Amino acid sequence: MTTSERNVTTASRPMRTEQVTSVTSKNQRTSPNPLQWLGYSVGRKLPDSMQDWVRNDLIGDWAVPRHLIRSMVPFIPVFAAFMLFPGPWALRASMVLLGVLLALFYSVSYMAQNRSRRLERHGLPSDLENPKKISRHDAEKAAYEKLHGGPAT
Repeated sequence: MTTSERNVTTASRPMRTEQVTSVTSKNQRTSPNPLQWLGYSVGRKLPDSMQDWVRNDLIGDWAVPRHLIRSMVPFIPVFAAFMLFPGPWALRASMVLLGVLLALFYSVSYMAQNRSRRLERHGLPSDLENPKKISRHDAEKAAYEKLHGGPAT
């Protein structure tokens, strides 16, 4: 899919940057409640009425920090279990820190694949990108072509 096709895909589904209300006129929620968010953080699908929220969550301006927070949720019981191990407090805290660092490493490593899978699961195009990221990429490409006189590879 080319950049212009991605722009058309993005333009056909406007991204909501601000959530004005969390309930529509038909009493369908447009943002998840805490229990739904916990399910979403471990991979469950949200109702179709929340597609705009999912789109903003996965490709919005703060998608990376939200992904990192969301990816730590399934590990909270493991980290709590580490604190129950016998031994000095510093050793137990070190175990939790090592677990957090490893979890963050793998979370960052598989962020793009996770985003694509979540977008597909919620009925959105898997290659959907942040409009600001697309425009920044297009500007960099145009600057490269202007400077070097040919298309960027």
